[in-house]
Amino acid sequence: MKLKLRLLFHKYTLLIIIPVILGVSYFYYRETRLILQTPIDAWESDSTADCAVVLTGGPGRVKEGLDLLVRRQVQRVIISGVNPQVNLRDLYPQLALYPQINEQDLVLERRSETTYGNAQQSLPIAEALQCRSVLLVTSYLHMNRAHQTFSSSYPPEIKVRPYSIAGTDFPPHHWDLFMEVIKTWFYDLWAY
Repeated sequence: MKLKLRLLFHKYTLLIIIPVILGVSYFYYRETRLILQTPIDAWESDSTADCAVVLTGGPGRVKEGLDLLVRRQVQRVIISGVNPQVNLRDLYPQLALYPQINEQDLVLERRSETTYGNAQQSLPIAEALQCRSVLLVTSYLHMNRAHQTFSSSYPPEIKVRPYSIAGTDFPPHHWDLFMEVIKTWFYDLWAY
């Protein structure tokens, strides 16, 4: 009797576990494809907007935001997620190489620590600057989640357009891709 119960338990356990594993695998594959299909806009795009929101946390992002300002593709740059103890010159020491930039056109947002926080904390700044369109600058690996977060956090009258850069690892390491998929799943449930 105990053997029959044990076999029955294993049979039903497998009937539950196998579909769960197949489902998780499918959603992981789908999310991975979405992330890897994100275009790298910065190389090919001449997008313009009122403002750019640059998400800190990866190399090349701040430089790309400043380049947008120099090329007059945006009028203002909001750099989101800056450490409260860091000033603009600490954040980007090469700023002296950009004499055409007026530092008043750069706004440091210092309160956010997550992508969701970036969206929530940069919104009042974008509204105060009267931005009606925003270029969202981050790495292509992070763009899918960031764009969904900003699009769901910003009101419809402020158009958020992705402006992704390559970042350091192109293509990404498997671990970085895995972590981004996990974060995206979490954000799917929680943030948007």
